[in-house]
Amino acid sequence: MEAKAIAKGVRIAPRKARLTVDLIRGKSVIEADNILKNINKEGARLAHKVLVSAVANAENNLGLDKDKLYVKEAYVNEGQTMKRMRFGSRGHVDPIKKRTSHITIVVSEKN
Repeated sequence: MEAKAIAKGVRIAPRKARLTVDLIRGKSVIEADNILKNINKEGARLAHKVLVSAVANAENNLGLDKDKLYVKEAYVNEGQTMKRMRFGSRGHVDPIKKRTSHITIVVSEKN
């Protein structure tokens, strides 16, 4: 049995969010929780919210034990990109791409 949580349209670039999500893949939920709490990055705070949600889904919907859970899958996909313009020198316009992410974490019980 596995439980899943997804945060869609999070306002952080996928490249930055992947740095913290890669650290917790395959770890136990308690260890992943400690790792994310001690990293001073916005991606860690957002991934921690998704991890807590996935654990809550596992406990409440499937009746799994929190101590036996581990992070089976953790990945960040690219979301919608907001395109903005900024005026540059000599009258031309520079594009700005404000990237968003979809953070997905799947937890499962170890056998």
